[in-house]
Amino acid sequence: MNRRGAEDAERGELGEDINELTYAVIGAAMEVHKELGPGFLEAVYENSLREELRRREIPFEPQPTINVFYKGVLVGEGRYDMLVANTLVVELKSVQTILPIHEAQVVSYLKMTGYPLGLLINFNVRFLRDGIRRLILS
Repeated sequence: MNRRGAEDAERGELGEDINELTYAVIGAAMEVHKELGPGFLEAVYENSLREELRRREIPFEPQPTINVFYKGVLVGEGRYDMLVANTLVVELKSVQTILPIHEAQVVSYLKMTGYPLGLLINFNVRFLRDGIRRLILS
């Protein structure tokens, strides 16, 4: 993401491109959920979403590494599920309910990466729309 994109995100203006990308990723996730339904482990949904994104020719990076710094010192690293189109952080879950800690996890990824928008998608729901959270770095 370029500096202009980050500045727009700070003002809450994410732009049409990222909104279209978000819509496309949610559509791919809905296709996975329609095919599999709830009840599988997170890894099954992650692999399935990767395949659906490939079929739709939506570029993504699986399991990107994040360097974690404390007061300027590298103290560790983490991973999140995927980065889509070098713009959108996507974290997947298969849990009974999304908890505040799950949302905080995505916000931490956004802070560490500088990307303005993340999707938290819980596949363990009857209707996928109930399992999607769109999180914006403020």
